[in-house]
Amino acid sequence: MKKSELFFSFLLVPLDFLMIILAGISAYYIRFADFTREIRPVIFNLPFGRYFEALLLIASIWVVLFSLAGLYYIRSSRTILKEIYRVVLACSTGLMFIVILIFVRRELFDSRFIVLAGWILAIIYISLSRTLIRYIQRSLFAQGIGRHKVVVVGANKTADSLIRYFSSRKGSGYEVVRRLRDFTIETAEESEEFLKLNEVDEIIQADPNLSKAEVLRLFDFADEHHLTFKYAADLLEAKVLRTEVVEVAGVPVVEVKKTSLDGWGRILKRIFDIIGSLIFIILTSPVLVIAAILIKLDSHGPVFFSRRDDGSFLYRIGQGGKPFRYFKFRSMIPGTDNMRYNELADKNFRKDGPMVKIKEDPRVTRVGKWIRRWSVDELAELFLVLRGDMSLVGPRPHLPEEVAKYERHHKKVLTIKPGITGLAQTSGRSDLSFEEEVKLDTYYIENWSLLSDLSILLRTPLAVLRKKDAE
Repeated sequence: MKKSELFFSFLLVPLDFLMIILAGISAYYIRFADFTREIRPVIFNLPFGRYFEALLLIASIWVVLFSLAGLYYIRSSRTILKEIYRVVLACSTGLMFIVILIFVRRELFDSRFIVLAGWILAIIYISLSRTLIRYIQRSLFAQGIGRHKVVVVGANKTADSLIRYFSSRKGSGYEVVRRLRDFTIETAEESEEFLKLNEVDEIIQADPNLSKAEVLRLFDFADEHHLTFKYAADLLEAKVLRTEVVEVAGVPVVEVKKTSLDGWGRILKRIFDIIGSLIFIILTSPVLVIAAILIKLDSHGPVFFSRRDDGSFLYRIGQGGKPFRYFKFRSMIPGTDNMRYNELADKNFRKDGPMVKIKEDPRVTRVGKWIRRWSVDELAELFLVLRGDMSLVGPRPHLPEEVAKYERHHKKVLTIKPGITGLAQTSGRSDLSFEEEVKLDTYYIENWSLLSDLSILLRTPLAVLRKKDAE
């Protein structure tokens, strides 16, 4: 364990305590400020001394609640967004404690404004202080202070990706000091000598296809030399990522969970989609109208691409492999859709899977290039979200002829509704291979949460700004 991690984790406790105290004091003085009194006169007596004593007690209890909520885990890998999410939940739990305390001891607080203002200010102050701590910590990482020295084991693309990520992001807190292609007996002996001369904190097994003997040897090596052992799971081959263990007749029975989107998860996501799609439709309505006008002025044909060349309706495959009628803003010359399977087949640059993507597509109109570049053509899908065929976040919907070419593990992406954006789109858009897209979509499906949806939506504009290969 790095001393810097221990220091920052320890620092969070008194810092949170101070922020709660500061929020309580701020709420008190805001309530007794002249401008607040003019709006609502103070009709109660709350001396600051008695209030501060209660505030110290509440702050102490809140810190305990924060600890129970996991906000002081050392070496937490949560993003700052997830950190703030947990802060909000913990502060809200603390607010409920205050409400109960007021109910039991009515004389404790006579002002609901102070309670609510203190809750809001505590969330703001604590979130800001934790963001500052994260920034300082990552700045130190970038300077080489407190980084974890890691050995990456593997000769596959996953190992390449990890090494590239750690090398390009100095603030990640990791530094690759050695890469091993395998872990044979000879490699283990060489690593033994390497440890005598170099500092190593962790070993990451990036290749899940190492032999059983190599994996056991690697694990024992890490255990013997007191190194943290981690491994990267192959999401295409790991059939079970989410499980729930229940006891039946004294026997532990494991249920394989396809996704969190069952029961209330599905209900919450649908509510989120309805509210979100309505908000986005209202916010983007000027863009939708302008795009429709420009499409009509630029070329002959309908505003929306909703039919195939033979006049039949355009379908995409949705949840459970069921087709649904699909449309988006037209970006191509009418009647040229099937050309990608014929005249333009040799220009397909996505030959790694069933997808067909044409680089420098000659069928695209002048306005079409613009709306594709900025993904305006896909904004029409907001109405499909509102209708219930799609979701704001999820795997992209594919054509029936593309889905027909899916391999068995590809069909995992049909577990949930397709989305306008997704984890694959915010992680590289069309630069990713089809297998990498499936891998990311599978991870999203099996680890879904409303927070992940919100995070992906917030990252989508940045992904749109990155230039796509196919425009």
